[in-house]
Amino acid sequence: MLMNAPAPFDALKKPDAPAPLSARVAAVSALSDPARRALFDLVSRSPGSVTRDAAAEAAGLSRSTTAFHLDRLAELGLLEVEYKRLSGRSGPGAGRPAKLYRRASTELSVSVPERHYDLAGDVLASAIELSAASGQPIHDALRTVAQAKGNQAGSRASSLPEALEQNGFEPVTDDDDLVFGNCPFHRLAQHHTAIVCALNYEFVNGLAAGAGDDAHTVVSDADAGRCCIRISPRTAGA
Repeated sequence: MLMNAPAPFDALKKPDAPAPLSARVAAVSALSDPARRALFDLVSRSPGSVTRDAAAEAAGLSRSTTAFHLDRLAELGLLEVEYKRLSGRSGPGAGRPAKLYRRASTELSVSVPERHYDLAGDVLASAIELSAASGQPIHDALRTVAQAKGNQAGSRASSLPEALEQNGFEPVTDDDDLVFGNCPFHRLAQHHTAIVCALNYEFVNGLAAGAGDDAHTVVSDADAGRCCIRISPRTAGA
């Protein structure tokens, strides 16, 4: 049955919402342009932030072309921007601050079908921290963490199907039930089935609780779709 996620533990950091798949695909696709990729590599390998002029000179491009590509990379979240007066002076006559670029600190990954091994790693590492700090058995800690992470993710959606879609499960209807067209932890589940399916079950319960869904029941079902979960309408009185 659906349960409310437990109170958060200090080790459970609320993650930033992941970028939509379409945004991540657009960012990766932008690097297929040779000039844009060269500028991204140049900025990434620089020990400090890079100005438009320095990037243009190093890449052998015009300043306007360089500025266009750098700004596009920043819009897509691949670069970060800062403004700084390079003369070291301040006040009247010091000139306008220069626009500088550095590689973004956020990570970007795209997989088809969509996978979320980073989420699995976060849950497992947080469960180990919780178990070590509290003395809670590791399997209990895993359930606690997976539900809490699911609750956090579900709270960003307006419904359970939306929460499932946002997290890569590709929900599809099977009569009155929902089953999944994708397992975000597929490769891990092939080698560590019991642990990953337990993580998955608790995470989906957390998604439902976070999305405010009390009309469905989450059930472990190894034969459901391409995952180990079936979501059924809650029967009257259940």
